[in-house]
Amino acid sequence: MADDYYALLGVARGATAEEIKRAYRRQARELHPDTNPDPGAESRFKDVARAYEVLSDPERRRRYDRYGPEGASAGAGTGTGAGGGNPFGASGGLGDIFDAFFGGAGTFGAGGGRAGSPGPPRGADLEVVAELAFETAVFGGEHEVTVRTAVACTTCEATGAAPGTRPSACTECGGSGQVRRVRQSILGQMVTAGRCPRCGGMGRFIERPCPGCRGEGRRLDDKTYTVDIPGGVDTGSTLRLTGRGAAGVQGGGHGDLYVHVKVAPHPRFRRQGADLVHELHLPVTRAALGTHVPFETLDGVEDLVIPRGTRTGRTFRLRGRGVPHVEGRGRGDLLVQVTVETPDDLSDEQEELLRRFAELRGDDVAPAETGFFSRIRSAFK
Repeated sequence: MADDYYALLGVARGATAEEIKRAYRRQARELHPDTNPDPGAESRFKDVARAYEVLSDPERRRRYDRYGPEGASAGAGTGTGAGGGNPFGASGGLGDIFDAFFGGAGTFGAGGGRAGSPGPPRGADLEVVAELAFETAVFGGEHEVTVRTAVACTTCEATGAAPGTRPSACTECGGSGQVRRVRQSILGQMVTAGRCPRCGGMGRFIERPCPGCRGEGRRLDDKTYTVDIPGGVDTGSTLRLTGRGAAGVQGGGHGDLYVHVKVAPHPRFRRQGADLVHELHLPVTRAALGTHVPFETLDGVEDLVIPRGTRTGRTFRLRGRGVPHVEGRGRGDLLVQVTVETPDDLSDEQEELLRRFAELRGDDVAPAETGFFSRIRSAFK
């Protein structure tokens, strides 16, 4: 393995603990064998994990800076198994891989150590965006989502121990996951309890980690779930799928999956709460004389009656043809807003008829002489 741990992580020798952690997570995501098919990735991954194991521990980092890798290995602590330094015990290692993927769900990340009862922690909650067709959001239906998540290892049946073996109770904490320390103060004896450094608060220890999951009891995989979409959801709605999140380490429970809804736009309708809105363009003749419009709703074709003299801005309400209320009964309405269009491409015959119509009404209109409007435009130049 390369001796320059800082170079392995790609950080300067004066890097802060947070910079080292960020660099490790980045490298771990790129090199983890479950996500990188390169045959050499696993070896580089182990080197990076070893470097992080040393540099994330202030005391071991100090010895490394002064004496090199050999100095860092001396007195490395009690987290060692049959093969030397054990990345599945108290020091960081592979648990931080799942921290990198699932935001603190690893054995020793947020949620990994417990101040209460020992045992495997619950897996992380996950989030995914579901892009829905407009009609699916209105009426509901089924939609599939795929997430990259942690699933139980089938090789060890999620125990983290090699086949034929089982985790054993931690000898340092007696299976409680905590160690108590007594110290003297001016007030007398002070007893404090903290996470066991050997088992990381798990209360058990794995001497022979599972080769399939390296002691995590879980592995990365793509999972596809079918989501039941209730009618009436809209962009910004969030659905919770209990127990569909990441599997916890070494048989811990699953987190939840949060599905964030994003609805595709519709070519004819827009949402306004539980109502649907459509802008209906009518020629001036149909608006003035009245008409029947075969209007296609999401439920089918309706006969929309347009009365004589309809003006721009008038709204017709089709009750119960809108969006279902997610938390209640009934549906919103469909609002049809009229826009009256004035023709700008009249033929000579149409213009003559329109002028005759204006004359009968006594309306004062522009004369028909050629060039009249061009003279008006010239006057304003």
